[in-house]
Amino acid sequence: MAPGDFLNILMFLSAFMIPLVIFIIVGYGLLMKKNVYEIFVKGAADGLKTVVTILPTLVGLMAAVGILRASGFLDLLSSLLGRGIAGLGFPPELVPLSIVRLFSSSAATGLALDIFKEYGPDSRTGLITSIMMSCTETVFYTMSVYFMTAKVKKTRYTLAGALLATFAGIAASVFLADLVHG
Repeated sequence: MAPGDFLNILMFLSAFMIPLVIFIIVGYGLLMKKNVYEIFVKGAADGLKTVVTILPTLVGLMAAVGILRASGFLDLLSSLLGRGIAGLGFPPELVPLSIVRLFSSSAATGLALDIFKEYGPDSRTGLITSIMMSCTETVFYTMSVYFMTAKVKKTRYTLAGALLATFAGIAASVFLADLVHG
């Protein structure tokens, strides 16, 4: 089998995966004699309630990220932290991305696109950006949304663990990009 044939098989399977899963779920519900439509509508209503509950948090986070970007604070922070971080092999121009990524994935994606335009996606900086975007999380967004939805008051060590995982992801992105880029 040629590599192209395998890719064609994967493309064929991926086109039918979601409809197949939906068919299996509906079929199982009918087999169990459940009112599938009523359950779907109830789930959709619960989902809308969740959206309404978390909307103020989302608006606040997006406004804060927009203010940080527009005010030049991220550039200032980048210049201050960049000097010390550059000695560790981390490009100073990625400091704003590292900070924004903690709050907003869409804002971080915008910064990543700016980095790709300036340095290129195949550059060392572009590779670090790509890997970092895939192995870090929007810590503050995720914590605020999920803990608010679940009504968790004491987060214990979640923030420390999440920040440690983020720093590990950033370190891994530098290591892997250096490994690939040579």
